[in-house]
Amino acid sequence: MKNRWIAPALWALAAASVLSHVASIVLHLPQAMAGAMLALSLLLFGLLHGGATYGPRGIVWFMAICLGVSNLFENLSILSGFPFGWYHYSDAMGPRLFLVPLLIGPAYFGVGYLSWTLARAILGDESGRLNGTLAFATPVIASFIMVSWDLTIDPMMSTITGNWIWHHGGNYFGVPLVNFLGWYLTVYVFFQLFALYVRRTRPTPRQLPGYWAAPMFAYTSILVAPLLDLLLDSQSATLADPAGQLWRVRDIHAVTALVGMFTLLPFWLVAVFRTAARARPPSR
Repeated sequence: MKNRWIAPALWALAAASVLSHVASIVLHLPQAMAGAMLALSLLLFGLLHGGATYGPRGIVWFMAICLGVSNLFENLSILSGFPFGWYHYSDAMGPRLFLVPLLIGPAYFGVGYLSWTLARAILGDESGRLNGTLAFATPVIASFIMVSWDLTIDPMMSTITGNWIWHHGGNYFGVPLVNFLGWYLTVYVFFQLFALYVRRTRPTPRQLPGYWAAPMFAYTSILVAPLLDLLLDSQSATLADPAGQLWRVRDIHAVTALVGMFTLLPFWLVAVFRTAARARPPSR
């Protein structure tokens, strides 16, 4: 009885994440405000859904590993160029923890938890205990899902809005290709560390109404963003990255929308179809 509020709260937070992302694009909200709205809704969603899955201690471990590893690698790259390449954050992202804006950590956690949950759905990990090879397969798949998200946001957030600046530009609309390898390394490290923790603790997920459907819905906030950016884009501007290479804004939006359609969307669809297939009663 006392936990009946959890499922409605999850749906409310999932809806908040979708609405905040849509509103930030449609209303052209300041980047810091838009990022805070999305990060907060996904942060709370991840804590609540993750707490039901791994217990309060388990999801706190997930958050601690995620924030610690991501902040370490981000600061390391800003200072040394490894693993993402040479860049720095602008003042548009608000206050910082060391050299990294405070908003970055919750974004890693929120989208990271959704990516992790999609990977579990794709691989059929209903127990949450990562039996057999799942302790290694889940981090691998979740990392690909996370990098797919970055493929849709990095050109816009750097080349168009200037939230972070790549010192030498890059091949992918001003973003260096090494950035995406660095992303995979970073998210794989914290996913794999958490997988080893889960393998040791053997959690028992709480059965909630809409346990799988709520995160699938929350993830649509990630899916719709690049498509909305393309549909609502009326700019014919051309921008130069720090290396002097010219890029058309319309082209950036078109390509990132296509990347989202053929990377983010297939991961989501497979997760949805696999979950629906497992929920269907067996035929006689």
